[in-house]
Amino acid sequence: MNNDIYKAINWNEIEDQVDKATWEKLTEQFWLDTRIPLSNDLDDWRTLSPAEKTLVSHDFGGLTLLDTVQSQDGMESLRHDTRTAHEEAVLNNIQFMESVHAKSYSSIFSTLNTASEITEIFEWTDKNEFLQKKAQRINGIYQNGTPLEKKVASVFLETFLFYSGFYTPLYYLGHNKLANVAEIIKLILRDESVHGTFIGYKFQLGFNELSEEEQGKMKTWMYDLLFELYENEEKYTHELYDEVGWTEEVLTFLRYNANKALMNLGQDPLFPDTASDVNPVVMNGISTSTSNHDFFSQVGNGYLLGSVESMDDSDYEIGESGQMKRRPKR
Repeated sequence: MNNDIYKAINWNEIEDQVDKATWEKLTEQFWLDTRIPLSNDLDDWRTLSPAEKTLVSHDFGGLTLLDTVQSQDGMESLRHDTRTAHEEAVLNNIQFMESVHAKSYSSIFSTLNTASEITEIFEWTDKNEFLQKKAQRINGIYQNGTPLEKKVASVFLETFLFYSGFYTPLYYLGHNKLANVAEIIKLILRDESVHGTFIGYKFQLGFNELSEEEQGKMKTWMYDLLFELYENEEKYTHELYDEVGWTEEVLTFLRYNANKALMNLGQDPLFPDTASDVNPVVMNGISTSTSNHDFFSQVGNGYLLGSVESMDDSDYEIGESGQMKRRPKR
């Protein structure tokens, strides 16, 4: 007979207020792709060159694969090492939204692409060596890494590796094209901002408990992994963007977001690139605010359930004790 007590989660007794704040943020931001009128972008789609259409399609194919990894394996692996029951609940929410993200790309495909084109997209995704390499590397850490290594892999995926795909829709948004497709990406970006911040915070709690020697080893492993991932990401970016001539701009964008990932983990930036080095058209689009249309009369750009702001690195600070506190609004 099993005498173990199964404890119910009690949201009236919160061990870590960041768990509660993150849960509230994520539920306030809830959205579904079915509320975005993607068909309104068909006229813009028809103006793109064949090379641009291939870029958009392969971009989103790659993002679908990475969101699939995150929803099927990433959050499941992180759930084994939670500090609180409320943290596990937040990860459950994140896992569901990663599935929503993956499905959203299929909604884009079904709107913009023919059946044969969709088949080609998924065949390309399955066979692209650089895409498969980063998925396999991240998933390998999810399956075999330490609790802290898994959190690093998750933050690198959410805040760095996704962004080679995000560049394209943000670029078109800045040129008044594919606005509804870009709106889905902005909603996803808003989610990823919270995911990366929350998981990075949980990493920092564990990291601060390590000895100085253990911290040094963890840092070495982390930066080595980032170099490895960036080297592969360079090759992936060349394959995607060389034909349209955007490669160097995208690599600058990636380095900027690699630094953001390190900051989420409480570490120093690695690359010299800053926001001022990124194409300003794309930086304007990366703002995670969305257009606010009335929910009932016209659910278009900005499917919002209430007015929601994104959460980023500046929202929280970690004190000397390792406890994260929300910064007051100015």
